Amino acid sequence: MAAKKVLLLCGDYMEDYEVMVPFQALQAYGVSVDAVCPGKKAGDVCRTAVHQGIGHQTYSETRGHNFTLNASFDEISANVYDGLVIPGGRAPEYLAMDDKVLDLVRKFSDAKKPIASVCHGQLILAAAGVVQNRTCTAYPAVKPVLVAAGAKWEEPDTMAKCVVDGSLVTAATYESHPEFISLFVKALGGSVAGSDKKILFLCGDFMEDYEVMVPFQSLQALGCHVDAVCPDKGAGEKCPTAIHDFEGDQTYSEKPGHDFTLTASFESVDASSYDALVIPGGRAPEYLALNDKVISLVKGFSDKGKPIASICHGQQILSAAGVLQGKKCTAYPAVKLNVVLGGGTWLEPDPIHRCFTDGNLVTGAAWPGHPEFVAQLMALLGIKVTF
Repeated sequence: MAAKKVLLLCGDYMEDYEVMVPFQALQAYGVSVDAVCPGKKAGDVCRTAVHQGIGHQTYSETRGHNFTLNASFDEISANVYDGLVIPGGRAPEYLAMDDKVLDLVRKFSDAKKPIASVCHGQLILAAAGVVQNRTCTAYPAVKPVLVAAGAKWEEPDTMAKCVVDGSLVTAATYESHPEFISLFVKALGGSVAGSDKKILFLCGDFMEDYEVMVPFQSLQALGCHVDAVCPDKGAGEKCPTAIHDFEGDQTYSEKPGHDFTLTASFESVDASSYDALVIPGGRAPEYLALNDKVISLVKGFSDKGKPIASICHGQQILSAAGVLQGKKCTAYPAVKLNVVLGGGTWLEPDPIHRCFTDGNLVTGAAWPGHPEFVAQLMALLGIKVTF
């Protein structure tokens, strides 16, 4: 039984990262999370939006993943939850006009249960009347509404800004996630041990959007130092990502995702200083597997017995590096050939969220497996979250 139970308030065109990162990170930490949307039930889908600043006067929007709800809004009771998370995006604009939503938020506030809201989610807090005399931040465009609702506005000097006022945690955008999630876990009574780890992410153009950001920010939220590198790119440069989803076709669809900002230079990285390696999937592994420097890097981690966590198509790199010999692992089903020819023992990912650990190797089939994927890497690194 999970130590804590949290409710995630969803709606169509909520921001893609702002729903999935906290949803899967909290589950990886052992928290039970129910995702609900007014007018929808468990198994229904909410479409998401990719919001990012790309040089225009406001953020751009493109279609994100389809997010599957796991509970029914009309069947929930605030009494059984320990906290509430509200993603941003465009969903809060209409959720703020829903009396049932506002009543639900007031119940959490009146009970002084932790509420964590990001970006435009604070529109709902303002409409519910729960920000009076509370210090909070948000995406800058939300400032007039919060001020009018009686909040004490704190300007987000960066888009990673977070503010805590009692049981209320507010943040400016998904760039805030590491601190935002960490503060929410603390508000739930959680503490983290063993997080003094340094982890390297091996990135490339058109890696899968969730498969880089969810584990990246989940590990940062624990207090780990996490670096992301890509061959031929330096710190501050970006990798475009791909959104891979299942929409009724014979294979996954692809849409453009967020641009992911690298934190270190591939050429100058000292692999010996890192405790673990993470390899996202998507299309990047196809060409990264042809790079001799990448192969040497992966072999270095394997030879030293350091944890390697690879998901989806990332195992194409592991196969090319020859580190699957004698290992039991899974991957996206289409990568089975690579695994078998690379000397690995294939483990069927049934269901698709199944992840496996064999010695120092953690493998997963696709992004639905992130809670298991991150949790199993945490176990190898000796990181624990307790409540």
